[in-house]
Amino acid sequence: MLVDFRLDSAGVREVLKGPELRAAVDGLADQIAGHVRGNVPADVVVSVKGYTTDRGAASITVQDVRAMAWQARDGILTRAAAASGLEVKAWQR
Repeated sequence: MLVDFRLDSAGVREVLKGPELRAAVDGLADQIAGHVRGNVPADVVVSVKGYTTDRGAASITVQDVRAMAWQARDGILTRAAAASGLEVKAWQR
């Protein structure tokens, strides 16, 4: 039976900003970008940018004016994330 539980906020913060999580996030972002590249024309640039806020994060950008239409019509980013094992949910306030 659980008697006492205390969350170590400093420890959690250290893990979320640590190099191991950073490497995992960057690797997954590269994998997603690879799936996107397979679904857009060869001349389209797909870039990955890693950054840190309160945790390691990454953004994947499709640098083409048609990208919003591809996402709206085909879900190129959503499907690429799902192919990499992520679950994408609609943002809610």
